[in-house]
Amino acid sequence: MIEVHTNLFVGDENAYYSFASRESGWAVVHACKEPFHRQTLGYTGRAVAKTHPEYLVARRGDRLILNIVDTDNPDFYSRDMINQSLDFIDEMRSKDMRVLIHCNQGESRSPSIALLYLATRLKVLPTDSFEAAEKQFRTLYPRYYPKLGIREHIRQNWQYYYNQGNIA
Repeated sequence: MIEVHTNLFVGDENAYYSFASRESGWAVVHACKEPFHRQTLGYTGRAVAKTHPEYLVARRGDRLILNIVDTDNPDFYSRDMINQSLDFIDEMRSKDMRVLIHCNQGESRSPSIALLYLATRLKVLPTDSFEAAEKQFRTLYPRYYPKLGIREHIRQNWQYYYNQGNIA
């Protein structure tokens, strides 16, 4: 687990179990379907029905649980899911909570969301291009190794997310 900005941490599943689940004052973005989304909604098949109101995102207090898998297809990622994640992080940080964004291995989904948050909401990474932000983010979080799908989704939607972060 690495603190990439004041009270904003990125890590793997073990970081959640070792710290955020044991101590108060933590908010968590579970950026992984398995096991968190499945356990929260209680489905046993391949996936919860697409018509389920929490198909993409479930919220339980100070936990945001995403139905997000690591894939090479950028079409599997949802702007709405990512926006809800960024808004949740804003909300929790405004309450002076420590925020952990984690996925299973801490290499792809969670650091990608953190990169996007740091660039578009906090403006502490370059905003002119995804590539510039990514290059600087790697100095903050060397474990960043995104799958093609999440990386391409963010790259293709860079301007959209930047504009969303500037809506007053």
